[in-house]
Amino acid sequence: MPSTHSSLHFHLVFSTKNRENWFEADFRPRLFAYLGGVVKGLEGHAHANGGIANHVHLLVGLKPTHCLSDLMRELKSDSTKWIKGQLNRSSFAWQTGYGAFSVSAPDLEKARNYVLNQEEHHRKQSFQEEYLIFLKRGLVEYDKRYLW
Repeated sequence: MPSTHSSLHFHLVFSTKNRENWFEADFRPRLFAYLGGVVKGLEGHAHANGGIANHVHLLVGLKPTHCLSDLMRELKSDSTKWIKGQLNRSSFAWQTGYGAFSVSAPDLEKARNYVLNQEEHHRKQSFQEEYLIFLKRGLVEYDKRYLW
């Protein structure tokens, strides 16, 4: 085959340090647009970005040449600098880790709707409950000592 074809889509989830509520509702659209711009600048595709006051969800499409850990490092580093400047708060930080869950192409629309409706979703379910479901559904091994 003379070319490479791929369908690599990920649902990324990461939180503010100590799950602190940093993002007021009026700030979030700018944050989500910025995060999408960083993904695009790294030559990925941001299908959807959402979240609430203390964590974000991104649905992204990546190339086979992307290294997920490198993309996450750049995304978190770049956005940390931007957030500190926008909120004028030098103490802002993201948590150390992140969740990355593969999404099949037929499920992209369902995942996109989920990411875009985080406020509604979290009226019914906490971040911790949500994240445990992702880990279990994704068959991800984890140690509860390192989750919260």
